[in-house]
Amino acid sequence: MSLLKDLYSPAFYNGFADVLAQTLPAFNKRAFIKRIYQPDFEAKELKERMKHTTAVLHTFLPADYEKAVTLIDQIIQALKKAGYGEALEFIFLPDYLATYGLEHYTASVKALESVTQFITCEFAVRPFLIRYGDKMMQQMLKWSVHKHAKVRRLASEGSRPRLPWAMAVPFLKKDPTPVLPILENLKQDPSESVRRSVANNLNDIAKDHPAIVIGIATKWKGLSKETDAIIKHGCRTLLKQGSKEILAHYGLKSTHVAFRDYKILTPKVNTGDSLEFSFTIRNTDTQAQTIRLEYAVYYLKQNGTLSKKVFKISEKTYAAGEQVTVIRKQSFRLITTRVFYPGKHQLSVIINGAEQPAKYFELI
Repeated sequence: MSLLKDLYSPAFYNGFADVLAQTLPAFNKRAFIKRIYQPDFEAKELKERMKHTTAVLHTFLPADYEKAVTLIDQIIQALKKAGYGEALEFIFLPDYLATYGLEHYTASVKALESVTQFITCEFAVRPFLIRYGDKMMQQMLKWSVHKHAKVRRLASEGSRPRLPWAMAVPFLKKDPTPVLPILENLKQDPSESVRRSVANNLNDIAKDHPAIVIGIATKWKGLSKETDAIIKHGCRTLLKQGSKEILAHYGLKSTHVAFRDYKILTPKVNTGDSLEFSFTIRNTDTQAQTIRLEYAVYYLKQNGTLSKKVFKISEKTYAAGEQVTVIRKQSFRLITTRVFYPGKHQLSVIINGAEQPAKYFELI
């Protein structure tokens, strides 16, 4: 099985070096490959290989940063002509801007706008936000009305308060107010990827400032089906948390839903297998209603405490008196992002935000 870090392969570097030979005066391909394949290269993980590629490229570009970023634009054009599209391995190009361009604001802003149209600069823009604060946010606001969708997406994705795997921007976590005009500009963007970024930004904000997002949900409700979809995706954490305000916003009530026959069908589960459970619900209202079904797994931690994670089953309309039996599986296949500890875990069913009594199962 190939590893993600192996995106940086001999074939990749050979092809990239051929492109550099077309764009950089007196480029020495052999010397470039030799510098890439230092003795410790194989031990480097993905991010380390990316940073290493940034550093090696730097030694082959002019020391003058403004000249270097002009050449990066030419490299990107040559890559496109050679048939290369946006791909994760090219993330070292934005990293070059973040690593060497912080002291060159004007040149870097121009470069970020250009490079992100080839490979996203959502991570590279973060150090500039920290260094330049409001000035950079004003630039992000300008980008939110850019003609190119990838630049508009950078305005939203780059300003996410909790962008995964990215450098934190503490002032946006503390006060996301500067982000809101950007999201307003993009809430009806024609690009689905931009709208999804707006939803993810809202979801980030909701984790620290739920009232702000609930206010936006109320303000945007009904503007269009696309905007309603943004709100729903942007409120997913609030829905999982059972926020009364957002449940009310969607008219989700648990008072007219009967819940019975809840069973853990596999009370003992081997690591690598799946837990299976079932339950029955019935809409006891005299009219149709939307019912959101979720379940919470309380994973046993190493220290003996339990850690809750909520999973969505469905959200749909049930006719008056309609009854269904739900059978569901939850995998305990070994994964790199979670360690499973043997012992007693718990599982509960959540109906329109109301959590039902949990039952135990044992992981072996």
